[in-house]
Amino acid sequence: MKPVRVGICGLGTVGGGTFNVLTRNADEIARRAGRPIVIEQVAYRTPNPECDVTGIKSTQDVFEVAANPDIDVVVELIGGYDVARELVLTAIENGKHVVTANKALIAVHGNEIFKAAHEKGVIVAFEAAVAGGIPVIKSLREGLGANRIEWLAGIINGTGNFILTHMRDEGRAFEDVLAEAQALGYAEADPTFDVEGIDAAHKLTILASIAYGVPLQFEKAYTEGISRVTAEDVEQADNLGYIIKHLGISKRTDDGLELRVHPTLIPKERLLANVHGVKNAIAVMGDAVGPTLYYGAGAGAEPTASAVVADVLDVARDITTDHHYRVPYLAFSGIGENADQPPILAMEEISTAYYLRLLAVDRPGVLARVATILSEEGISIEALIQKEATEGELVPIILMTHRTREKQMNEAIRKIESMADIAGSVTRIRVESLDENQ
Repeated sequence: MKPVRVGICGLGTVGGGTFNVLTRNADEIARRAGRPIVIEQVAYRTPNPECDVTGIKSTQDVFEVAANPDIDVVVELIGGYDVARELVLTAIENGKHVVTANKALIAVHGNEIFKAAHEKGVIVAFEAAVAGGIPVIKSLREGLGANRIEWLAGIINGTGNFILTHMRDEGRAFEDVLAEAQALGYAEADPTFDVEGIDAAHKLTILASIAYGVPLQFEKAYTEGISRVTAEDVEQADNLGYIIKHLGISKRTDDGLELRVHPTLIPKERLLANVHGVKNAIAVMGDAVGPTLYYGAGAGAEPTASAVVADVLDVARDITTDHHYRVPYLAFSGIGENADQPPILAMEEISTAYYLRLLAVDRPGVLARVATILSEEGISIEALIQKEATEGELVPIILMTHRTREKQMNEAIRKIESMADIAGSVTRIRVESLDENQ
């Protein structure tokens, strides 16, 4: 069978890894695909010293790759929104199949891209867009195809997990560990996407769409970062039998779908609680299979390249198959055509348990008033710790609540913060057990 010819756009960390895996494992990949996969052209601004492109067509213009009549598959690894979107749509218009690792592109523009690809009968593959080398998208789309997915929860940003791991293990402050992560190259100079949950929300949006068969709706994802988590919160969670992780969580409920990213207390015995450093892991609950866990390297040159090349291999296998018989881009046929598809719930309509930490003036009646406010909002207390007064006569109070609706908790916190005896704002972190009954 004739070779499948690939054009790689971007020769940075992931692009370089993809180039090297494709060339180093060419014989093995050809045996799996049933035909050779050949790098026809590469586009890059800066040469990658790790890649020997001798004898391969090179250009600085990614659109030259998208227009090259000799190329079957365009691999988009330039990142970002605008140019990447134009490149992918141009490649599709020219009848090229597309492989991308760009989670932001898929989460924000995926509906448009998949519509265009369907009309042209080409494949768009994006395994590397979520959790690096972990094949969670393929597992959701195919391996769990018999299941009604009840919920999924994941550590899907390695930078945030690195920070929280070191805060717990070493008792260090967020800012201190973030600086180390930047020095090690785990965090960008501007770490906003990682530490404020935007990167995780992109990935969660994609996972939820595949899990439940709904359009991509990134703009409806609730996103909260870890920059306000303190070393004391991490210590208190540990004392209570929990570990704080920055999770992306999506659940199917009677009212609709939850789509949220935020710091979360989870019991120490849960597998997700024991995922450390820059590793990623996603737990998925299916009605037939029960709980499953997908764990591994969520970033890095060759782990991500592993997923990119696997997608290229899948394209090579399916390239001659009529597009009506291929696995749908987001696992379900007719996404967006059914008006009865479940809505994405606003955060204030979602119920969780809560960890609250507040500083109060050490005088009689303060704790009773806090308990009264919670009771007035229908919130019951599961556990309470009142520590000794700190300097300045302020007493740290730690509360754990039973499950309640976010709307009620917001109102309770507003009332507590308005009390004259409460100093500063109340720290609130959501709690999830992530067991089979949720």
